[in-house]
Amino acid sequence: MLALDGGGVRGIISVAFLERLEALLARRHPDPETFRLCDYFDLIGGTSTGAIIAAGLALGMKVAEIRRFYLDLAPRVFRQGWFRIVGVQPLFDARRLTEEISRQVGDRALDSPDLRTGLVIVTKRMDTGSPWILSNVPGTAYWDTPSDGAFLGNRHYRLANLLRASTAAPYYFQPEPIPVIDGQPPGWFVDGGVSPYNNPALALLQVATLRAHGLRWKTGEDNLLLMSIGTGCQRTRVPPDKVGRLSSVGLAVRALGAVIEDGQALAVALLQALSRPIDPWHINSEIGGLEDDCLGGQPLLSFQRFDVRFDPGWIATHTGLTVSDRDLEGLERFDYPPIVPLADRIGRAAAARLVREDHFPPAFDTPATVRPATADPPPPQR
Repeated sequence: MLALDGGGVRGIISVAFLERLEALLARRHPDPETFRLCDYFDLIGGTSTGAIIAAGLALGMKVAEIRRFYLDLAPRVFRQGWFRIVGVQPLFDARRLTEEISRQVGDRALDSPDLRTGLVIVTKRMDTGSPWILSNVPGTAYWDTPSDGAFLGNRHYRLANLLRASTAAPYYFQPEPIPVIDGQPPGWFVDGGVSPYNNPALALLQVATLRAHGLRWKTGEDNLLLMSIGTGCQRTRVPPDKVGRLSSVGLAVRALGAVIEDGQALAVALLQALSRPIDPWHINSEIGGLEDDCLGGQPLLSFQRFDVRFDPGWIATHTGLTVSDRDLEGLERFDYPPIVPLADRIGRAAAARLVREDHFPPAFDTPATVRPATADPPPPQR
């Protein structure tokens, strides 16, 4: 399993790590030139910008192709119009984002045979208050449209709509309407990052193991491998003398950002407590990387987190690069295209030092025998 975080233009950091993964895994493949990450990972999922990258990988794109698409996407999408009223209208025009997504995936639906491996997309439905974890795994509870037409089966949703929904960050883009029940008003969806799954690693673990999601893969460190890739992390701090002077909108945006960061850290902490990572990610000064903890006594899976910490000391130690306070301010924004070249350099340098051959256990070198998109579906579980 491969889980890709949300993070706007900072998704270029994920791309840098993915290039390193692709290069290392291609060495093990009989034909390195034709190798794609979808040949190794049986389930690739993402939230927001991570969902766009995940869809490209599942469709068989090489990471270099996604890089070109990504570098073109950022300046086109994150460009504020002259006549937008901030606070009344979303900051950016979603039409540009829709056009770019459609260019990548066309009119394909979630059950498209062009998807070469399992795909998971996370979004949040606002009118019902529920996170949606959608996959192309046949046999899930809502895969097919029932005979009474109570809902539209997940298999029929257009990938472009689902990706647009997963990237519809409140304040930045308008929500995405998607028909759910024939003849009824559509559901309204926003960025999956405002659910607990901006880091979708736990969502992928659910899809892989829970009965309702159809796969029910066997657990154990030699049976499940989950790699989680971030887009850079930081702790949102507001100086005490500024808290009382922030506008209500400003405080709300910072608080929401902090909740997303906390959710990402919680996901990594839980997964590291359920496994024994080769290189545990440092959670905080209290619990460290949970090196001496394994809930249940035996690892539920093999897990590894790769990310970049937006801290001058961390960046210097793990990349050899020096960043200024102004650089950090740009890196902490997910809607600032000018920072992409620096984020790319940091991501590439970190990936070269942090990602190693031994992160891929030999137990997972054999080709997959079950592809979720083409497997015979088990009976639906209600």
